Amino acid sequence: MTQPAALSRWARFRQSDLVYYFLKDKVAMACFAVFVFYVVLALLAPWIAPHNPYDATGYDIMDAELPPSWLDGGDERFWLGTDNQGRDIFSTIIYGSRVSLTIGLFAVALQLVLGIVIGLLAGYLGGRVDNLLMRFADVQLSFSTMMVAIIVSAIFQAALGGEFYSRYAIFMLVIIIGVSEWPQYARTIRASVLAEKKKEYVEAARVMGLRTPRIMFRHILPNCLSPILVISTVQVANAIMSEAALSFLGLGMPVDKPSLGSLISIGFNYIFSGAWWITAFPGVALVLLVLVINLLGDWLRDLFNPKVYKG
Repeated sequence: MTQPAALSRWARFRQSDLVYYFLKDKVAMACFAVFVFYVVLALLAPWIAPHNPYDATGYDIMDAELPPSWLDGGDERFWLGTDNQGRDIFSTIIYGSRVSLTIGLFAVALQLVLGIVIGLLAGYLGGRVDNLLMRFADVQLSFSTMMVAIIVSAIFQAALGGEFYSRYAIFMLVIIIGVSEWPQYARTIRASVLAEKKKEYVEAARVMGLRTPRIMFRHILPNCLSPILVISTVQVANAIMSEAALSFLGLGMPVDKPSLGSLISIGFNYIFSGAWWITAFPGVALVLLVLVINLLGDWLRDLFNPKVYKG
């Protein structure tokens, strides 16, 4: 009995407006293909990357700052050259993309959880709860996201110690970036809840005696997911850029476990000595990843806005 239901759901998905407009938009298809390519590289990094940049025994300091293999002085083992420690740039980009995507996706998941819970409580309960939560969000929004992330990162490193922070850098960055950017979700959810809670189906649920958590999460929340999907797409790109900026400032990933941002930071010190490839190739990879995610977010925003999207 479950197989026909699954097939019918798949058939409805194939016939949905999302699939229809996606197949008509070549830019969206190209961006999605590039994003999937990044995800596949990240998942299969141990098998695709010719070297493991996280293994100190796998690279030699004598191979430091070698140019790409097609330039004079290059080594055929290192297609995009090496960094200041002799690590293969191509392999480091693959592993760095894995780190950046992991931090971006999990940080957005944390933002999503915090924003949905706080936004639902503020919008549905109203009154003093709404004022307290929204004033707290307004205070955090009065500071730039990067400033909040830098402050929280500095507090974590001072309280937990540099060694502990480096060991759990990915987990720490997920918390830092997630805590820094939840107010956007909360404000969006709150605005949607204020409109939804006045509708008849919410009143009917109250008359039936359903509990408040069930009304909020089972009935109101599903009707507020469209703007959340758009915000999440853009926020993944913002989280990746935040991680890159923190790593560039020395508050992100440690040197022995480089991300795209930390690799750009390392190469910045050598760019004027002629080793431009250490910064250039990771920079291009980071810009391309953020660009395709932002373009997908713009497409989703237009798709869910019938006044703008024309197919």
